[in-house]
Amino acid sequence: MRGTLPFAVVLNPRLRAELTSAGAVLSEQVPLADLTTLRVGGPARVLAEASTTAALVATVRLLDAAGIPVLVLAGGSNLLISDEGFDGVVVRVANDEIRMDAASVSVDAGAEWDRVVAETVAAGLGGLECLSGIPGSAGATPVQNVGAYGVEISSLLTSVDLLDRASGDVRTVAPDELGLAYRTSVLKHSDRAVVLSATFALRSDGTSAPLRFGELARVLTADEGETRPAAQVRDAVLGLRRSKGMVLAADDNDTWSAGSFFTNPVVAEEDLSTVLSAIADRVGEVTVPRFPAPDGVKLSAGWLIERAGFAKGFPGVDAPARLSTKHTLALTNRGSARASDIVDLARTVRAGVHAAFGVTLEPEPVTVGLSL
Repeated sequence: MRGTLPFAVVLNPRLRAELTSAGAVLSEQVPLADLTTLRVGGPARVLAEASTTAALVATVRLLDAAGIPVLVLAGGSNLLISDEGFDGVVVRVANDEIRMDAASVSVDAGAEWDRVVAETVAAGLGGLECLSGIPGSAGATPVQNVGAYGVEISSLLTSVDLLDRASGDVRTVAPDELGLAYRTSVLKHSDRAVVLSATFALRSDGTSAPLRFGELARVLTADEGETRPAAQVRDAVLGLRRSKGMVLAADDNDTWSAGSFFTNPVVAEEDLSTVLSAIADRVGEVTVPRFPAPDGVKLSAGWLIERAGFAKGFPGVDAPARLSTKHTLALTNRGSARASDIVDLARTVRAGVHAAFGVTLEPEPVTVGLSL
């Protein structure tokens, strides 16, 4: 977040008029809890909603030129905001156009991601179906290299349009400029650029991406590496995600979360024997889920959390923030949690896993105004 000027500058009548003229719709003292899937977070002094790409670009340029602190927010699905909120302008990305052709889709950053998947599948295009049911916006997908059920955005992304906040220029960048890696990119934890839109290559024959995730392949009675109709795979993925409380539902507190709160840890090869020995000392000789990774071996964060002694629903029915009752990797708001409750739970789980196995879990959500 940029700028150190007093908030009175934000209320400058000329700047307010310029923002309105640029197409931003301004509101004051807006609860940010209402704009995130965790449903926690204090107020924004001002919310500036930009429903077109032109309005988004002009709004951010004006605020940056004035030195105003800015928080860019879209779907709010991977965001943990402090109880104090944000003392500046929250720019809400609300452009949402979807443009398809025979083998690709270009989407505005503010488009609801699952709507993008649903419309491509309905149009007979394959490739995105394994990413069904993921909450949030399309613009967030390259930022954190979203992945699920064996597919990552990096395998489909062809270009991203960015607003460079240092120069004010809009430019199109290729995936290899983004440093895409497991659940991250050069855009994550950075305010240097704003995603405006993204383009993805799709399968024109309506078949899915090759199935790479064992659980999904079994549900579809397929061998890994086979394909199935994209619509069939989408239905299966949605079923699996619902069973784990990972599809948003207003009446299900297990879905009041940021999805998987911790990334799966990657352990260096030279450290793996020590970690496996610690696991054996605690739970005995067991098969430890592990997967190859560029920098070592990837372990399952959810598996480690459970073996460290944290059960589904921890710490109990009276706690305002708990592990999901369906999926230990999700930290959930049971209806009255504050950001501080989520942070306390995250710290407890992370410390417990480290004490048990010597593995440090890294949070996936972007934090604003707080730190774990």
